[in-house]
Amino acid sequence: MLTPLLYCRRRLAVLATLGAVTILMAAPASADDTLTARSADIMAELRDQPPKLRMFLQRMPKGGDIHHHLWGTPWPETLLKEAGRAGMCVHADGSAIAPTPCEGETLAPAEGLAQRDSALYAELLNALSMRNTPIGPGTPPVDGHDQFFSTFDRFAPIAAASPGALLSASKQLAAGDHLSYLETISNPGAVHAFGAMAQSRGLDVDDLDAAWQALSPQIDESLADARHETDEMFATAQSRLGCDGNKAAPGCDVTVRLQGFAVRTQPPMAVFGQLMMAFALADADPRYVGVNIVAPEDNPVALEDYDRHMQMLAFLSKRYPGVPLALHAGELTLGLVPPFELRDHIEKAVDIAGARRIGHGVDIAFERNAPQLLQTMAEQDVAVEINLTSNDVILGVRGEEHPINLYRDAGVPLVLATDDQGVSRIDLTHEYERAVTEQGLDYPALKQMARNSLEYSFLAGESLWATGETGKTRVAACQSASLDAAPKGQCADLLEHSDRARLQWQLEQNLLAFESAVTQWPQWLGGASR
Repeated sequence: MLTPLLYCRRRLAVLATLGAVTILMAAPASADDTLTARSADIMAELRDQPPKLRMFLQRMPKGGDIHHHLWGTPWPETLLKEAGRAGMCVHADGSAIAPTPCEGETLAPAEGLAQRDSALYAELLNALSMRNTPIGPGTPPVDGHDQFFSTFDRFAPIAAASPGALLSASKQLAAGDHLSYLETISNPGAVHAFGAMAQSRGLDVDDLDAAWQALSPQIDESLADARHETDEMFATAQSRLGCDGNKAAPGCDVTVRLQGFAVRTQPPMAVFGQLMMAFALADADPRYVGVNIVAPEDNPVALEDYDRHMQMLAFLSKRYPGVPLALHAGELTLGLVPPFELRDHIEKAVDIAGARRIGHGVDIAFERNAPQLLQTMAEQDVAVEINLTSNDVILGVRGEEHPINLYRDAGVPLVLATDDQGVSRIDLTHEYERAVTEQGLDYPALKQMARNSLEYSFLAGESLWATGETGKTRVAACQSASLDAAPKGQCADLLEHSDRARLQWQLEQNLLAFESAVTQWPQWLGGASR
């Protein structure tokens, strides 16, 4: 890592050698700084004008959404449409989607429901999302918490049956948010089947090595099934979006990678089996780039087994050292659980499991070693995925109570993400808006988070940025390359062979175009006078 002093010395040496040529090489950075400053001034003027701020942030390139659940992303309107398309049913009391057949008075066909019974349709939208759930100051957080996590079982029949439809919808939503990358948390059915098989074997959960030996012979067959399911999911999404035709949808341009996961509320050996499969998938299939663990962290089983789960993750990480972890940890708050449950979840995710990213991390201030932990996360580049609306509706943590600025002050890298945007009924632009209006972030901070979303993603390949210099100094191969021209030589080779660098280069091009455009907006939007 280059320190500022060492960097300056090296730059001065090069200047002395190359003279005016190096001055020309430095020009793009200067131009970038100028455009960033102008864009920051414009956004500052729009901060208290929500419609104009929305216009600005909607168009801002945001890189990737890397805390993203595939099941929770499509809006319930989309899920109900898919249920109708699949011939599924809905409960006549407006509580959930149901599989066929639609027999008896308690079930009704999902097809044509919006036109046939708008009142029932509206009740289902409420049941399948946070729509009309009371959220805000004075509202007990548990109301939002229970509603949020209850939605998944209610739309599970269609979500489980139509992963390709969920993926195509997610890619389209991402394109509308000016995203180029999704790292979505998604399992093929074979992962859960392997977990169920592992649980049925009666293995000793305290002897992970013996369990590993007993289950390993079945892994290859399950891997083949999982990869086939994944092939079908991507093919369906590709077909639905028309990606191979002349009228490809915008979502076709969104790169997708997957994280396999375990469900932390299930029995221990089922969790171990799911984790075994998730690690094996990430090792064998380049579409799977990491492993996660999900479900309510405050669930009694999740709390009781938390240490066991961290040990499982550590055990499997030794067998698959190249598989990175992004773990849900610290999605808790005082009152939802007792104070002694808030003292070490993030620390254990980092120190025992070896997480490279933390999802949520809301209870960091309650951690018993919070100052040291924050320092460790900053030094080890452990990023935190910030989900502002999700933390609001589930935990009741919002505004100044949210630790986003605590992390920023400590130098911990951050990204903004949606979590389950269809359930929460938001998009990533909305999260950027909240970061500005509630958390006081300025444009350079948002721009850094957009860059972080790709830098701290689990995309394959080397970075466009020098170590520790994201957004500041490119690697030598691309240091002098202009964003206005096709890269050549070593830079072209880097972009060809690195998914990460390729998307980072694309983001820089898109940011340059965006910043150039907004400075030319009419004066009433804050741009003409720049």
